[in-house]
Amino acid sequence: MPNDNVADLLKCAIQVLGRIAIPPERVREVVGARGKKQIRAFNLFDGTRTMAEVAKKAKIDQGNLSRTVGRWVANGFAYWIGAGNESRLLHVYPIAETEGSGARRKRGK
Repeated sequence: MPNDNVADLLKCAIQVLGRIAIPPERVREVVGARGKKQIRAFNLFDGTRTMAEVAKKAKIDQGNLSRTVGRWVANGFAYWIGAGNESRLLHVYPIAETEGSGARRKRGK
């Protein structure tokens, strides 16, 4: 089995275990408490991008993102893989950019 397949299988296993250990509501609470940019950044950390690339794509200051990433790692929602210039952040699993599924209901209906 090629290394890419092994890496993909490990990512799947991590996501399944992550969903068992940490409910999506808790991940959203910690990650998305500050808005859509943080959720977008979190989801971009799939192990393929550098922090600079994610900061640029999510339109977040790299210093702020670095502090936010530290909080995610400390809480077990993301972790570093690789070393040195090759290190990448990997989220426990991606989260939806909006709460719930489907359209929002109007109040009173």
